[in-house]
Amino acid sequence: MLSYEKLKRNPRRFLALTGLTIREFKVLLGVFAETYEAHYPITKTLSGHPRKRQKGGGRKSGLDRIEDKLLFILVYQKTYPLQVVQGELFEMSQSRANDWI
Repeated sequence: MLSYEKLKRNPRRFLALTGLTIREFKVLLGVFAETYEAHYPITKTLSGHPRKRQKGGGRKSGLDRIEDKLLFILVYQKTYPLQVVQGELFEMSQSRANDWI
């Protein structure tokens, strides 16, 4: 699986897949994390309703870490692969890749 932890060890490959250096990625990550948490608060479901259960129940996300979420969308924006290819890179189905996009 393509992940931030693995990819950050190879700065040239990181730049080729995302269009950003690791330093630029970290700057963008701070803003992305704030915006993501504001848009998808832990206390609400994706549809905006209050949660009936604690976060973590139900289907598990293929992209648990905020770094991987940002990496996913940056790789998609830079390379614009087919959704089935994007799913293979991040070990998820084409439909899950479509949901994330």
